Amino acid sequence: MTIPSHDSLVADTRAILARLGVDQLPADGDLTVHSPVTGGEIARLRSHSPGDVAEIVERAQAAFHAWRLVPAPVRGAFVRELGELLRQHKDDLGALVSIEAGKIRSEGLGEVQEMIDICDLAVGLSRQLFGLTIASERPGHRMMEQWHPLGVVGVISAFNFPVAVWSWNAALAFVCGDPVVWKPSEKTLLTALACQALASEAARRVGAPAAVSSVVLGGAAVGEALVDDSRVALISATGSTRMGRAVAPRVAGRFGRLLLELGGNNAAIVAPSADLDLTVRGIVFSAAGTAGSARRSPTARWSDHSSTAPPTRASPRRWTRRPPTAANWSSGVRACWRTRQRTRTTSGRRSSGCRRRPTSSGPRRSRRSCTC
Repeated sequence: MTIPSHDSLVADTRAILARLGVDQLPADGDLTVHSPVTGGEIARLRSHSPGDVAEIVERAQAAFHAWRLVPAPVRGAFVRELGELLRQHKDDLGALVSIEAGKIRSEGLGEVQEMIDICDLAVGLSRQLFGLTIASERPGHRMMEQWHPLGVVGVISAFNFPVAVWSWNAALAFVCGDPVVWKPSEKTLLTALACQALASEAARRVGAPAAVSSVVLGGAAVGEALVDDSRVALISATGSTRMGRAVAPRVAGRFGRLLLELGGNNAAIVAPSADLDLTVRGIVFSAAGTAGSARRSPTARWSDHSSTAPPTRASPRRWTRRPPTAANWSSGVRACWRTRQRTRTTSGRRSSGCRRRPTSSGPRRSRRSCTC
């Protein structure tokens, strides 16, 4: 099986969206969705204005007043229904993640499985939202700890985990009685619409408020409108440290609550006692996993002892020289596969490079001729 043509990819995308419940896409819009598989445009969407965001938050706030009064185990039934829909549509949603985010097919499916897993966890937690009973020094009295719903939760997610990050926030917020307004990355809008369609269907089946889950589309202006809205009790944002520095003071300025998951750049340290085969597997996966998009830790550098440096440096090259098979698209090996890596040994030597995987009929290209 080969990588599909652009036209067939567009047709497949439309068919997948229809099966997931996204029936109508605008003919034109200011947001362009591209697939890294072919580099071509696969859809256009219209962004929301800051006024639209305010209206959506208003509906979510109204839903909160009703949803907070629903017993937590009943709220868990909504999340259970969402998990069942994700199981039913796992293949389609995983394929859509691959098309829009460029992940290999198995990782797209794995990300949807993480959504299913967090739904299962949240359903169990819906019957465990208990507090403490505390002894009091006053006769005939006791103190009781009780947790209350917080309010509307705003979720801002990045493109490299287009659906899992939303589910990690949303499943827990739903069982706690908190509606969610989601602002996805501009690069992965279709997966967000697909998840919203499944959440809307789950809400319809169990009789939950329709606005318990909402999506807002757009760029920085839309994100700022969500961050600045005082009715959004908590902002959970995933992205760069630059984004975090912009978001944190705005939320703090209105005394909102904040969860930030920002970029990191930690090194992998290879000790003399390390299992080198396991180490190399971890380093290569760190560089190549999620199409290289989330791997700014050992991908950037690793430090090794001088006794382990030669095999540690040589082994990743052996792993990256494996030629792609005929089933690249279905098994998830991209035709052009790149890692940027910097290595440091105790002697201070460094190396860096961009290597293109070989074709089955030719040698590996040099860095000079690489067209990644």
